[in-house]
Amino acid sequence: MHGTKVCSNIVASQDVHITYGGVVPELASRAHQQNIVPVVDHALKVANIKPEQLSAVAFTNGPGLMGSLMVGTSFAKSLALALDIPLIAVHHMHAHILAHLIEDAHNEPLTFPFLCLTVSGGHTQLVQVNGPKDMNILGETIDDAVGEAFDKAAKILGLPYPGGPHIDRLAKNGDPKALKFARPNLANYDFSFSGLKTSFLYTLQTKMKEDDAFIADNLPDICASYQSALIDALMIKVKKAVKDTGIQNVAIAGGVSANSELRNTLKKWGHINGISIFVPPFEYTTDNAAMIGVAGYFNFLAGEKTSLSTSAKAKIKF
Repeated sequence: MHGTKVCSNIVASQDVHITYGGVVPELASRAHQQNIVPVVDHALKVANIKPEQLSAVAFTNGPGLMGSLMVGTSFAKSLALALDIPLIAVHHMHAHILAHLIEDAHNEPLTFPFLCLTVSGGHTQLVQVNGPKDMNILGETIDDAVGEAFDKAAKILGLPYPGGPHIDRLAKNGDPKALKFARPNLANYDFSFSGLKTSFLYTLQTKMKEDDAFIADNLPDICASYQSALIDALMIKVKKAVKDTGIQNVAIAGGVSANSELRNTLKKWGHINGISIFVPPFEYTTDNAAMIGVAGYFNFLAGEKTSLSTSAKAKIKF
């Protein structure tokens, strides 16, 4: 990063998890060990920057998978120590939100305050963002994340991991009203997806008893109906937050923000109601270095420096 401008954003995919239908922590940390040196080297070459030209090293210290975080933390500490430059710790979820502040991320600037719906495999949060260093969680999931709800349903349907993109693709040719699933009904801004997942499972079990080819014959309708239920659960809270706070800027972040139906639903609602909707470029939705870089930049501006004695944290306060 040079300020908020991305100089390079190199991603090493971990296809090894596809075989197991989900992320295997041990395999993830091994892949991090194998890839981190060549990826950083490649990133510097693409950016045409020499290591001695760096001003600081930003890294994710949590939340996340402990093994992978330890690899990244250890490497970042070593690099910062070798170059004698500041070490900057970044909160993973802050970074997803601040990806919206990357230069040229949007055609029009995103101004504060804004609401951000952060949706991924491990998190579902609704955050009020008053500034790069001023964020408050309005609501979050009390059980499962929406990304996990997508992946679990996909596994039941026999779809490859990660399941979200496959459900999104199949849903394009399905009827979102073909099946009805139970919707969570929490009074505040919090989310719950465990009941919806259970409703999905029990509905399919009932249908399969009547027709053992039900899933195969109705896959697009099943995907469209389930996806519609998940997006409805998200939109209810977004609409409530806009009404209660009066904030007219709404953004989405995280891996599930790549979902085409979620993007379209938000944009359509925003257009009808005069709400400005900000969706991130696809390359900034799933975990990536650019979002860590821009978050690290704002931490650097705030004078934050991290001790070399720091450690990775699987769970960390927002």
